[in-house]
This record gives sequence, C-alpha cells and structure tokens, in this order.
Amino acid sequence: MKGIRRLAQELNVSIGTVSRALNGKPDVSEETRKRVLEAAASMGYVANQAGRALRKGSTGIIGFMMQSGSKITGEGDVFFMSVFDGVQRVCARHQLDLVVLLCSSEEDPDAYLQRVVARGFVDGLIISATKRHDHRIDYLAEKNIPFVALGRSLTDAGHPWLDLDFEGMAQAGVDRLVAKGHRRIGIFAPLDDTNLGFVFIESYRATLEKHGIAFDPDLIFRAYPNDQGGHEIGQRIAAMAPDKRPTGFVLTNEMLTVGLYRALHDCGLHPGQNFAIIGRHSTNAQYLNPKLTCFYLSLQDLGVALAESLLANMPAYAETYPLGIVRRIVPLTLMEGNSDNGLAENTASSRGR
Repeated sequence: MKGIRRLAQELNVSIGTVSRALNGKPDVSEETRKRVLEAAASMGYVANQAGRALRKGSTGIIGFMMQSGSKITGEGDVFFMSVFDGVQRVCARHQLDLVVLLCSSEEDPDAYLQRVVARGFVDGLIISATKRHDHRIDYLAEKNIPFVALGRSLTDAGHPWLDLDFEGMAQAGVDRLVAKGHRRIGIFAPLDDTNLGFVFIESYRATLEKHGIAFDPDLIFRAYPNDQGGHEIGQRIAAMAPDKRPTGFVLTNEMLTVGLYRALHDCGLHPGQNFAIIGRHSTNAQYLNPKLTCFYLSLQDLGVALAESLLANMPAYAETYPLGIVRRIVPLTLMEGNSDNGLAENTASSRGR
C-alpha cells in the first residue's frame, strides 16, 4: 500500500479528505491540513502530477521559455532572474509553479517549443527574444495555448505582449549625446533577427535625421549580448581610424557594459573622459567607475506584469485579471551618472596625441 491511500490509513481519515488537504481545498480544517502535510512530508509522499493533471484538466505549471548558452547569457543573466522573481510572485498567489524552459542557443527554438507543447506539461507560456518574424507565435495561437510574449514581432496573432521602450531609449540616448556635442554615435544591435534590434535601429536613424546627422552603418556594432561581446565591440572601436570611430555609444543590453568599459580603458578611451557611454542598468552597473548613465526599470514589476497578462488570457484566472489582451510598451527611466560626460571635442583632441 502506498501513496494517498496509505496516508489516509495512517491518519485514520478518508482518502477524499487527504486529497482535498493536499490540493489546498477550503473545506478542510487547518488542523487536518497540517496533519496531512506533515505526514506526507515524513513519508516522502509526492503527488502524481500526471494523474492530478488528468483529473483537473490542468498542470498548475507556467512555462517561461528563454535561450541559454554562453553566447547568450555569458557567465550569468541577472535580467531574467529578476523577471522570474516577479512572475513567481504572481504564480504563488494561485499555487502555480514556474518552470524555466531553457532552449540551447544551438537548438532551433521552433523545434524546441513544439517538443514542449507535445509533452503537455504547462498550462500557459511566456516566450522571450521574439524575432522579427516569429513562427512560435503562430504555432501557439494555432494550438490555442495561452501565452504572452516578452517582445514585439511583425508576426501578429492578436496575442498579448509587453516590450521595453527601445524607441524611447534610442531617442533619449541620441538626444542626450548630441546635446553634449557628439555627432558620431555608435549603437549595439543583436547578431540575429531579434526584433528589438530592428526597432532600436529604426528609432536611432530617425533621431539622427532629426538632428541633421547622416546615418553611418559602420556605427552599428553587432555582437553576442554578454561581457565578451562588449569587450569585442570596444576592441573594434579602438581599431577604427580616429576620424571614423564613434565618440559616444548607446547600449540596449545590460550585459555588455563591463566588457566595453574594460576594452575602452585598455586602449586609452576612458568612459566619462574622452568617450561617452549610455547603457542599461544592472546590478553590476553600480560598481562601475565612472558611474554609468543608464536606463532603468523594475524587472520584478515587469515579471509581475507578464504573469498577470498571461493569466488574463487563461479562462481559470480571467475573472481575477480582467485585463483583456495586453499590448504595452514599458517605459524606462534615465538615471544620470558620469559615463557620458566625455565631450566630443575632448575625444577629438585626444586623437591627436
């Protein structure tokens, strides 16, 4: 005899009472619930999740799909860990579990997602790193699986999404550097067809045009979004002819900053002195010298918003979250530091040394 039947016999209660206590039903006294949970723990009882899912018609699991691998996350990814915290806060309200689905950077994300869906162990999905044209969106809509995207795409299935205000970052970053005298402003863009790169470049070009500055494709630096990628960008900047290299830079990814700082320092271009940098806030940014001028948002709040937007499209929770189809651009706040104090004329004068 094992499992729930054995628990019921040991406690001298019905199987139904044990089941209701384990599933958090309100018609069980707290004293009985405590007895059941303590006995289950001491006996090493683990609920049969597959059987529970069949009975309830749900798994109680929310999946968060992201890409992994050293080229994507480097030595760690503080961005997603903080977002997960916000998602988990919402899941905990409803006794849901968050499962992170790590798609290797060497695997086709479409094939990975199809495998996840075929196994049927999540009730809803959060997808990230949306592409310009993203087949995952059409696939999930076709399968009628509730999902929300972290990022926009030209692929539109009428689905909910949240995205960072990359247009605003480009505009505010370029405006700020132009006001400080810069005319050659470099930017980072992903190596692949992630949509944020297209959005950021389009806004960057438009803002340059507003200031009467010609667009130069050589000032778009593509690299992997990690510390090493930032270091490689710095080395490429240093290798450029003095009259061709940028005097200021706007980063859309928080993981590039440390590598970029180091490479620039090594070649005599010092942030805040003869080179200007505007980046994304991260836990590491507060330790940089000079202090990074950066765009900030609460990643925990972003995670909460993602989870609530997903639950709003799941029938069991739609009444609790009457949000409809959420499609929202999330603004960022510019936090002033000293990394963009390097004036363009100072950079120009340093080149002649």
